[in-house]
Amino acid sequence: MNHFQYRDGVLHAEEVPVRTLLEEYGSPLYIYSSATFRRHFKAFDSAFEGLDHLTCYSVKANSNVHILKMLGEMGAGTDIVSGGELHRAMAAGIKPEKIVYSGVAKTALEIRQALSAGILMFNAESLDELRLIDSVARDMGKVAPVALRINPDVDPQTHPYISTGMKKNKFGLDMETALEGYRLAKDAEGLNPIGIDCHIGSQLTSIAPFLEALDKVLAFVERLKEMGLELSYMDLGGGLGITYDEEEPPHPKEFGQALSERLKGVGLKIILEPGRVIAGNAGILAFQVIYTKESEIKKFLIVDAAMNDLVRPSLYGSYHRIAEVEPKGRPMETVDVVGGICETTDFLASDRDLPWAEQGEYLAAFSAGAYGFTMASQYNSRPRPAEVLVDGDSSRLIRRRETYQDLIAPETNL
Repeated sequence: MNHFQYRDGVLHAEEVPVRTLLEEYGSPLYIYSSATFRRHFKAFDSAFEGLDHLTCYSVKANSNVHILKMLGEMGAGTDIVSGGELHRAMAAGIKPEKIVYSGVAKTALEIRQALSAGILMFNAESLDELRLIDSVARDMGKVAPVALRINPDVDPQTHPYISTGMKKNKFGLDMETALEGYRLAKDAEGLNPIGIDCHIGSQLTSIAPFLEALDKVLAFVERLKEMGLELSYMDLGGGLGITYDEEEPPHPKEFGQALSERLKGVGLKIILEPGRVIAGNAGILAFQVIYTKESEIKKFLIVDAAMNDLVRPSLYGSYHRIAEVEPKGRPMETVDVVGGICETTDFLASDRDLPWAEQGEYLAAFSAGAYGFTMASQYNSRPRPAEVLVDGDSSRLIRRRETYQDLIAPETNL
């Protein structure tokens, strides 16, 4: 459930008309619902209340520090994949002992920063990475808490670009290499192997791949016990899908019950890394029609948002529902909703049946709270949109709209 609903023929974000927000903050505009974020986090976290667990929100889904602060106040930790995300999490007040550090390409500087902060653990993804963490930790006079990310070779049945748990993916270690890694970590002066990690992909709409991967991880934990290695944490990643179009992903409660049944008596603290399932339907991108155009074979709605603002349709062929902010009751047309980027792939919807819109009217792309602004760019030197957080009948600007000066500020003086 989300809090973007029509009332008296007008789209609202909680209690505030979307048009009012656009008129106050400008277009295009990312709009988030506090109530939806809170509802989704509570629904996910409470699904595992029978387990000793920590829910670490995946920062890459939506990294605005105001969002991170709100979730942190509800008890969330964070899953990070870069030094920049560590900086954001710390700035938002997330306790370092609730931060897990994933990602395949951590640099020595990033490792040093994380060790200085005192994070919960690193999820290491290669033997080279383990050796570097060991070296940096010894140089600092510290011992780094680590988990190894297992690649269980499970087909997550999702888009190939967001699959992470198969042999052909860059992520994690196969079982035999992981055993070698745990032997290395066990003997290394600068490493303390305290956990195991597994994440198979994103936007999963079935529980079966999760359970298949979990069974493989549990079997692997038994092999580690035979080596005399007792772990404290099992990180099961994230990946639970949301409804963009007609998908029917399992409810977090169903997901939690299925995993909890398999995890009875394991004796490890479970870490979960939800991102999209918390943020996806908690945000929309609203924008204005600036031109309409017809060719012999196509009808276009040309809008002031573009692929630099919401890249998922161009990058993945992903679907975002698009609807009028103030429906006029016009008949449906087959249209492309496109922006002003000089790329043929610049579209928010292609061959979509939508009511025709006129110049100056507003539309909204739904399910844009995750991997929306966080993947936005300044391509074609377009300033990125503002972000607004609505809470009941009030709203506040949580990221101002970029200016032309922002575009060139980091560049050297002429």
